[in-house]
Amino acid sequence: MKKLQLVPTIALSLTLTVLAGCASGYGGSAAPVKTVDGVLVGANGMTLYTFDRDAAGSGKSVCNGPCAANWPPLVASTAPGGDYTLVTRDDGKTQLAYKGKPLYYWAKDAKPGDKTGDGVNQVWHTARP
Repeated sequence: MKKLQLVPTIALSLTLTVLAGCASGYGGSAAPVKTVDGVLVGANGMTLYTFDRDAAGSGKSVCNGPCAANWPPLVASTAPGGDYTLVTRDDGKTQLAYKGKPLYYWAKDAKPGDKTGDGVNQVWHTARP
């Protein structure tokens, strides 16, 4: 009986660990962003997006509150350099930006390779190198 209880506990623990790793942003152990099939994806393999209402180079993200619940920011404490920089969010956290545009995930993408956020409200677009 204890084995049956242990398996769900291990599965839950593993799930929480994976989710915590996704939420914590870039910690320096893996590249925060890579290119897959011409699209930028996070270290977790999920598609990244940009928002037309974010002004490139403004150093800010305008997607906060309920917007950020649907479009979670790629939170990071450091930028790898090159075209990547950090922008400051209203909550004081820093978010990775590519060529000055903050990067976001889309809450409705279920698995790596999904790009269901591309074109939402004609203001969200897959991030491309």
